[in-house]
This record gives sequence, C-alpha cells and structure tokens, in this order.
Amino acid sequence: MKTVKTIDAAGMILCHDITKIVPGEFKGVAFKKGHIITENDIPELLKLGKDNIFVWEHQEGTLHENDAAIRIKNHIAGKGLEFSSIKEGKIDFIAQNNGLLKVDVEELLKINMLGEIIVATLQNNTPVKKGTKVAGTRVIPLVIDEEKINHMENISKKEIIKILPLIPKKVAIISTGNEVYYGRIQDKFGPILTEKVKEYGCEVVYHTFSSDDKEMIKDKIKEALLSGTDLILCTGGMSVDPDDRTPLAIKEMGGELITYGSPVLPGAMLLLAYHGDKAILGLPGCVMHSKRTAFDLVLPRILAEEKITFRDIASYGHGGLCLNCPICTFPHCSFGK
Repeated sequence: MKTVKTIDAAGMILCHDITKIVPGEFKGVAFKKGHIITENDIPELLKLGKDNIFVWEHQEGTLHENDAAIRIKNHIAGKGLEFSSIKEGKIDFIAQNNGLLKVDVEELLKINMLGEIIVATLQNNTPVKKGTKVAGTRVIPLVIDEEKINHMENISKKEIIKILPLIPKKVAIISTGNEVYYGRIQDKFGPILTEKVKEYGCEVVYHTFSSDDKEMIKDKIKEALLSGTDLILCTGGMSVDPDDRTPLAIKEMGGELITYGSPVLPGAMLLLAYHGDKAILGLPGCVMHSKRTAFDLVLPRILAEEKITFRDIASYGHGGLCLNCPICTFPHCSFGK
C-alpha cells in the first residue's frame, strides 16, 4: 500500500476501514477496506480528518477482490440467475424465478480446493423461489494473484450453478384398489395429490379409478397416455401384498422402468418409469399421510424436465431420512440432501 493525498485518491482502493464518529449519535465504519474511492467520497473523507490515506498500489498480475469476484461470477454462473452488487468483495447469486437449483458438485469442489477462492451454494436439486439467495462467491485476500483466477477458469467448467425453470404439467391420477373402486372407502389420495401438484402450478386433467385387476390398471394407464397428460401418478397397490398389482401393470406397459424402490424414508416403495418422454410414478401410501416423501424429491426434477436415472434415485440414500419435524421446513432442511 502507499500513502496519497485524499484530494488525489479518486479511483483508488482503500486499504483499511475508516471510522466515523458523531458524538451521541453514531460510531461505525464510514468507508470499508476495499472501497473504491469516488469524487463524491473525497469531501466526506476530508470532513473525517483524512487529508492522507492508505490506498492499494496496483501491481501487474494482481487483482482486487472486487475484480476477482466478477471474474469468478462470470465463469461459474449459468442461466436463471441475477446478482447482488458487490459488497466487501462478495457477490450473491439470486434466483430470477421459481425453479430448481442445479450445482455441479464436483466442479464446485475443484474450485474450492484451489484455496483463496470460495464459492458457497445451497444444496444441489433444491427447489427455490424467485429472489432466493442460492450462492455467493469472493476471494479471501484483498488482492489475489491473477494467475490463480486464470487457473480456476482453465481447470473448471463454466456455468456450474444455474436455475432450471419448472414447467407445469398436465397430470393424470389413477387411484387403484378394490376398496376405493367398489366404494368401500372414500378416496383421500386423489385430493391430496391434486393439492400437492398445485404447489408447482400443475393441473390434474384426468382422474380415474381402477380395481386391483392388473388388466384394468393397464387399460387406465393407456387411457391416461392418450388423454394428453404429461405425468401419470398411480396411487395404491404399491406394497408386496398379493392383491397389489400396480407395479406389475406399470412394468407390462412397455415403458422403461427406472426403479421400484428408493432409499428414502418415507417413500421406500416409490416406482418410477418412463413411457416415451412421459414419467409414470407409482406412489406408496406414505405420500397420503406424510408431509414430505420421496415424491417431493423427484417431482421438481421431473418438472424441470430432467430424465431421472437409477443412480439419481440411489444417491438419495445419503440424506434420504426424513425426521418428521413437528414444523416442516422442507426444502430448507436435510431431507434429500
């Protein structure tokens, strides 16, 4: 750093905090370390008794923390994001709209392993609302060797943080089970699912009932596929009881079975299949009576038009235990993370 006259300091970078004291009213930082001095700042600095100040003396090959943060942001930020103004060398990443946060976790680790550069994010696959802060970045020192930023740009992928939009879908619900089909009990699953998909702007356009007869279930799925729906939800008949034929009916529809079972509690008996580009879900009974289940983990990803793989489902085992908190704060909790 070097000493300069305050009247000559416009455009230079302050190397230390400058305190302002108004007796009985205020005591605090008027100008923070790293602040870029403007012409309008000079009269105020003079009022604070600062005729001379310490500023950063630029050296070739170094970057101020603000310039470094901008470089990092420009490299790692993808679509669906907007940004805060720089404050103390830090930039926040903010969701432009409701969507699904996607973070390339391996690339994120690669950047944070460099040292002196930090990027902090919410968990990958977190559903977020418009205006949610999803990440932040800065460098640790006030100035950083530009070569380190160059190295970061060279070894890591671009756009490792982004927000995927959630596309509302037309939903079909097939409520299965002799007890519902023959009117022995009232269907409570359908209304719960209708409200749950409404959380994401989806509309139930087809709702029908089927007995436990495998061929009837298959016929109802065929009807749903031909009805113009984008997502089919089959409820009931998902356990290992001899009367539960829903998984077999879905398997025999000729689609691609991704999984029957998930390492998520509640939601272990979840079934996921694809018929063309349409997802078919077999939903266990826990979806009806638990606040959050495996269904809540896969639904946003389906609406973001991701093709979910068995590996995706298997990876939910780490974090797949819901604690059934008295006050549910999902997705701001550990479930599915």
